[in-house]
Amino acid sequence: MLKQAGVLAAVLGLAVMVPAALAAEPITGRWLTAEKDAVVSIAPCGKALCGRIEKFLVAPPQGNDQRDVNNPDAAKRSRKLLGIAILSGLVADGNAWNGQVYDPKKGKTYTAYVRRKPDGTLEMKGCVGPFCQAQVWKRAS
Repeated sequence: MLKQAGVLAAVLGLAVMVPAALAAEPITGRWLTAEKDAVVSIAPCGKALCGRIEKFLVAPPQGNDQRDVNNPDAAKRSRKLLGIAILSGLVADGNAWNGQVYDPKKGKTYTAYVRRKPDGTLEMKGCVGPFCQAQVWKRAS
């Protein structure tokens, strides 16, 4: 009986460890975009995570005063890009984070899938239906 209890405890221990292994790795912090033109800070934003443009490393045409001129919503075209959330609604789902990503260069919003890779980088996927484009972001210093 004692031996069976030990086996049961081991099985239950493994059952608890498996979901933890599949949990999404934390993605909060400061990240350098794939183009190395900006730093995006990912942090809690309500019940989800969002990523805001913290600073430009390559100045856009209007510098730090660059406006969201490509936004399809005319009411948002006068807002500054510095500080806006380009990642929003990110919630953990298995081993990734799902939400939306906004590309201010194109004025388009895509479905976002974000996950930490084993090397510590972020794999960012922006998708429209089954078509996705991936980028790798590195931790900003």
